[in-house]
Amino acid sequence: MPILLALTSALVYGIADYCGGRASRVFASALVTFVGQVVSLTLVVGIVLVAGTPVPDGSTFAWGTFGGAAGALGLVSLYHSFANGAMTVVAPLSAVTGAIVPVAVGLVDGERPGGIAYAGIALALVAVALISGAVGERDRPTPRPIMALALFAGLCFGVLFVALDRTDPDSGLWPLAAARMSSVPILFVLVLVLRARPGRHRGPLLLAVLTGFLDMAANLAYLEAVRGGMLSVVAVVSSLYPASTVALAFALDRERVDRWQGVGMGLAAAALVLVTLGRA
Repeated sequence: MPILLALTSALVYGIADYCGGRASRVFASALVTFVGQVVSLTLVVGIVLVAGTPVPDGSTFAWGTFGGAAGALGLVSLYHSFANGAMTVVAPLSAVTGAIVPVAVGLVDGERPGGIAYAGIALALVAVALISGAVGERDRPTPRPIMALALFAGLCFGVLFVALDRTDPDSGLWPLAAARMSSVPILFVLVLVLRARPGRHRGPLLLAVLTGFLDMAANLAYLEAVRGGMLSVVAVVSSLYPASTVALAFALDRERVDRWQGVGMGLAAAALVLVTLGRA
């Protein structure tokens, strides 16, 4: 079940990222992220109040707040990278650090997946590197500063993955509520500083709203997955989100996927199988 939930989170994360990236081609990425996070905050607060989950301890709130701040910075960076580079490159690059950070933390904490899972983890990282265009020619050039920003976004996501893992398993959706309570004010200040304003186009705004729904759904799936499985395994599976982002960019934006990127996608699928088989 944790692997299935992690896979679901990866699929939804990828779709949400694509929507946010498309909206950021018209609106500032900070504004797109702010709108999405406000939608997410409204959803999660409503769910928490209806569920009646007891308020957790300060530690859970602290980890949720920390993760929310990191996640907000990661999304702004990722959406900006999408708007100024190729999604088929940016999404997998962000996933590299997004996977490495929680894997390293999990191993330090004493997690020991099966040997096959280790092979799957290694294969997943190779797959991400290939999908990113590390080998072969890229159809749409991506400036190095944008690639660096994509890696920073992944680092932020890795921190978010670890932070959610540190929260109380019995705290319901409070960790996600705490995360949004910290991310929304941060993004509001950033929008004011950048003087970001919505344009007249309604399409990008609707995409930003949709991003908020999808992002919350993906976070919920990940939170439930990491509560039932090992951080080092669940985070890797969730970090396979570039597959859906790349697929959408290929189908809707006509971004070309070269031979090596195709090989990387195949390796990503194989990595998922290995991680699943070795999770015990």
